[in-house]
Amino acid sequence: MAYRSARADIRFILDHVVPLADVAASDRFAEATPETADAILTEAARLCDEVIAPLNRGGDLTPARLENGIVRTSPGFADALRQWGAGGWIGLAAGTDHGGMGLPQLLNMAVQDMMAGACLALQLNPLLTQGQIEALEAHASEELKALYLPKLTSGEWSGTMCLTEPQAGSDVGALRTKAEPLGDGTYAITGQKIFITWGDNDCFANISHAVLARLPDGAAGTKGISLFLVPKFLPDADGRPGKPNSLKVVSLEHKLGIHGSPTCVMSYEGAKGWMVGAPHKGMAAMFTMMNNARLAVGVQGVGMAEAAFQQALAYARERDQMGVIAGHADVRRMLARMRADIFAARAIALSCAAALDMARATGSTDWQARAALLTPVAKGFGTDVGCAVADMGVQVHGGMGFIEETGAAQYLRDVRITPIYEGTNGIQAMDLVGRKMMDQGEAAFRLLDEIGEAALAARGGFPDLSGEVWSAAQNLREATEALVASGQQDRFAGAVPYARAFARVLGAHFHLRAAQAAGDGSSRARLAAVYIHRLLPEHLACLAEARQGAAGLYALGDDDLVA
Repeated sequence: MAYRSARADIRFILDHVVPLADVAASDRFAEATPETADAILTEAARLCDEVIAPLNRGGDLTPARLENGIVRTSPGFADALRQWGAGGWIGLAAGTDHGGMGLPQLLNMAVQDMMAGACLALQLNPLLTQGQIEALEAHASEELKALYLPKLTSGEWSGTMCLTEPQAGSDVGALRTKAEPLGDGTYAITGQKIFITWGDNDCFANISHAVLARLPDGAAGTKGISLFLVPKFLPDADGRPGKPNSLKVVSLEHKLGIHGSPTCVMSYEGAKGWMVGAPHKGMAAMFTMMNNARLAVGVQGVGMAEAAFQQALAYARERDQMGVIAGHADVRRMLARMRADIFAARAIALSCAAALDMARATGSTDWQARAALLTPVAKGFGTDVGCAVADMGVQVHGGMGFIEETGAAQYLRDVRITPIYEGTNGIQAMDLVGRKMMDQGEAAFRLLDEIGEAALAARGGFPDLSGEVWSAAQNLREATEALVASGQQDRFAGAVPYARAFARVLGAHFHLRAAQAAGDGSSRARLAAVYIHRLLPEHLACLAEARQGAAGLYALGDDDLVA
């Protein structure tokens, strides 16, 4: 089955559910007209479907390999990445000062959705470059911006993000990589990093590594970390790649999936680097990059879910077992759930992107808080949906889903990393109930007010659906009130189910908006009924678990966990 980008679904969301028009009404994004959006979505879909998607299976079967110290990428990847860069897609949301288009993240994330569904292993490369562009725009010196941003934006060079070390995964503050001043404004970077996505490749003239390291006077923990830009080749006087820097690829990780994406163990051996931002403020600069990546990883989950669903639906329509299996009740249940969850996750992710755009366009603290609140929800729910849909895709195929030749298993293997990427979903949930509730829930309550008001406004056309959405929003409000009054340990113990409940309610809100836009009797209304009647009730069980707190978990001793 040939993958087809979900352009129509995305266009509907941008027209009726998370309106691009609201973002384009700002001075900053006035160029994001309907005509511009149509042209971007049409051309991006063409590239994804015709150029990138055909590489997906080959990347899995012929993975990247390390050969004489150089990473050789999967066949066709280099040409596809060149086409992607030449089309200006990497700079879609980048600033115009250095060659970017300056368009909204809302459009950029829609394009990333399509590209991830086409080939996640390849999409990871421009995703990281985009994140580095954003970090440099916000924190780098003018000299670094002038040298690196045009080359990253054009796709001539690529960027990485180097945080993790063998002893420092989620605990980034435990890193040991050192940065020694060289006396000329540069630094010697020494240490080892693991899990470096696209840490090396044969596709680009240079690779710009964003590396976290500690200065000699850096305090312990995250407060003493600085960020450095460490190129593979040192730029010469004209800004061209010159002599090799003192860094190398030690090995490639052997992974469950995304085999076409080279995940490197990198060694920096006194490599020359330039500081980005202020000394000891590296985490602030890196979080600019990570927050971009967190939303984008949620979008990866959505794109992968779309691809897995498309294959499962095609198989179900063709496979004859006592009749075509798409007509079997349980298969129909799975297909309906897959489609409904994809729409909900896609709308949540795009609403987060829109909030980011509105925050940038207006400077409003309310929009900033909305974007911050939605980021962990979009990342967690999008990637959970990606895994669940890919898993159901295997189930729809039955025994053939467990056979590699069908390709159904690849989606499950590839997407399984996304709930771990850029802060595990458990960490995202703790961020939601912790840092994002430091306002005593004000941002959450503003959003719940909107959901409740929209549900009341929909009573005339969709009384059953709107009533359930309104009740769910009130349930979530009561749970949020209890959450902000509780202690940290109890919050963290219930964080994951609370985040899931939040996503369920938000997804129902967007389904109801879709039903209103399309009208009673439409396919959108029927899909909304599936979600609201069958999937939304899960929020009650999630909130019941969230209210249990931590006591019961810690009453269970270590010995109790042994069979």
